[in-house]
Amino acid sequence: MTMRTTARGAATRQRLVSGAALLMREQGAAETNLDQVLRATSTSKSQLFHYFPDGRAGLLVAVTRYEAEQVIEAQRPHLDDLSTAESWREWRGGVLRHYVELGERCPMGSLTSELGTSSSEARNIVNGLYDRWEGALMAGVQAMIVNGAVRPDLPVRDTARSILTAVQGGVVMLRATGRLSYLETTLDTTLEPLLGTPRAAA
Repeated sequence: MTMRTTARGAATRQRLVSGAALLMREQGAAETNLDQVLRATSTSKSQLFHYFPDGRAGLLVAVTRYEAEQVIEAQRPHLDDLSTAESWREWRGGVLRHYVELGERCPMGSLTSELGTSSSEARNIVNGLYDRWEGALMAGVQAMIVNGAVRPDLPVRDTARSILTAVQGGVVMLRATGRLSYLETTLDTTLEPLLGTPRAAA
C-alpha cells in the first residue's frame, strides 16, 4: 500500500510540474498563476502545497529542473556519442527537427528568459544544464580529434561553446521570427570545423 501511495504521489507531483511547464511555455512564467496550474492539472490546492510547501517558488524551481532535463533528453541518443561525423550530422538533424516541432513552445525560451532568473537555485539549475551540455559537446569534439577526423589543434572548449551558443541564439531567433534559417545558418557555421559543409536536415 505504501509503495502504491508513493507511486501515486510521484505521479501527482509530476503532473503538477509538467502541467505548469506547459503553461509557462505557452503564456510565460509571469503570467501563469497557481490557480491556472490547478485547473490544468486537475489537482487541489492542498495537493500542490503538500508537494511544494513554499508554493509558487518551489514549483518554479521544480519546473526549471524539469525543463532543463527536457533540453538534454531531446538530444539523446545522439548527444551521448558524438565521436563520428555521421553522429554529429544526426545530432544536427535532430536538433533542427526538434525545435521546428516545438516552435514557440520550446523549454529553452522559458528557461533563459524567465525561469532561470526566478531564483538563485533556478539559476544554478540553468548553469548546470549548460555545463552538462557543453561537456557532452566537448567530449564529442575531443573524440573527433582522437579519431583523427579533425585537425589536432582544434580548440575543444571554444568549439563546443560556439556550437552551444549557436543553438541557443538560433532558437531565440526562431522563436521570435518563426524562421528556421537562423538556427540552420549559425549551427552550420559552427559545425564547419568538424564537418565541412553539413548535409541538409532530414
